Amino acid sequence: MNLKNILKDPWMVAVWPGMGGVSLSAGYYLMAKLGMRLFEEFPARDFFELSSVEVRQGLILGGRLPRSRLFLWRDPKQQHDLVVFIGEAQPAANGNAFCEQLIKFAKDMGVSSVYTFAAMATAMRPAQPSHVFGAAIDRQNLAKFKRRHVELLEAGKISGLNGVLLSLAAEQGLAGGCLLGEMPHAFPQFPFPKASLAVLEVFSSMSGIAVDFSELESQAHEVDQGLEQFLNHIESSNQQRSKKRRSKKFSVLPPASDPLPANTKLNAQQLARVEQLFQQAQADRSRAYELKQELDRMHVFHDYEDRFLDLFKDSDS
Repeated sequence: MNLKNILKDPWMVAVWPGMGGVSLSAGYYLMAKLGMRLFEEFPARDFFELSSVEVRQGLILGGRLPRSRLFLWRDPKQQHDLVVFIGEAQPAANGNAFCEQLIKFAKDMGVSSVYTFAAMATAMRPAQPSHVFGAAIDRQNLAKFKRRHVELLEAGKISGLNGVLLSLAAEQGLAGGCLLGEMPHAFPQFPFPKASLAVLEVFSSMSGIAVDFSELESQAHEVDQGLEQFLNHIESSNQQRSKKRRSKKFSVLPPASDPLPANTKLNAQQLARVEQLFQQAQADRSRAYELKQELDRMHVFHDYEDRFLDLFKDSDS
């Protein structure tokens, strides 16, 4: 389908896995809350090779290549249609070729602006506000960032495809930029939804696309509390140990709101809960992010990822 003459001044957002899950979480939230539809997938074998295979109960089940998919939302206000690209991984090689193909695809759709999301680790505490940093590829977006109090990156680098994609977009005359959500550098391994929320609030203001952030706000508040309590516990324990002659080994555990998985096998009650949430999301795709939160909490999203994304396929596809 030729979308260039159909879409209304479309913008593109591209996200990949990264620190704190900031980028990917923001992309999934946009996709779910806007009820976007899957309309294109990049062939994985063109850019990825198997690096491992899955083993279960002694049997090698084979490997699975990362998937790279595009989702579409048509703006009822006819301001900006939106394309969200979600990549499960960045290619280990041929990153430039991958981005060139993505930019070509964007131009063929008539995309005028390309944005990437990322994380910025600082010395902030979990309970503090998460600021948004930014770098634009055109002066118009630079002005937009300033008006929304985005802290401009004066120097430095944007690593990975978050930067490469924007560089190629600039070469092709497109507008856009990178928005980076601030998160605590003490917890790079933990999801930090407040940074995703901060980035999405700026993007929503810029694009005029209204998004219900209530679920993300609730999740961010819960994580903030857990991480702040955890940090206080670590600091208090370190102070106590420094006063003792014999130090005790401190076992680092995650906050109660985000436990490490002891066993990813679900019991009957959990399976029933998952099935109930899938049915609700099938009937109302705005419930999909609630489903994703629960799968993340149970640490089984990877097992259900394909089924989750199938929720966003057109019924006739």
